[in-house]
Amino acid sequence: MNITVKLFASLQMYAPDGQAAGELFPMELPENSTLRDLVERLGIPDREVKVMYVDGRARAEIFRLHEGAEAGIFPPVGGG
Repeated sequence: MNITVKLFASLQMYAPDGQAAGELFPMELPENSTLRDLVERLGIPDREVKVMYVDGRARAEIFRLHEGAEAGIFPPVGGG
């Protein structure tokens, strides 16, 4: 299935080469893939993921993606 992905802040380093910061990029995943599968496919360590969304709604890592979904992944926020 084909989806689009947007990585935020420090997670941008896991985007495909040549991808501009903060832009959507296409990904192909097997049918019935979850957000957890997406994170693993991108090679993002668990500790670097705080919030994930699909089609504008926050979702748990077990949420099953669907054809045409737009997924976003946010890191934990730091600062002072």
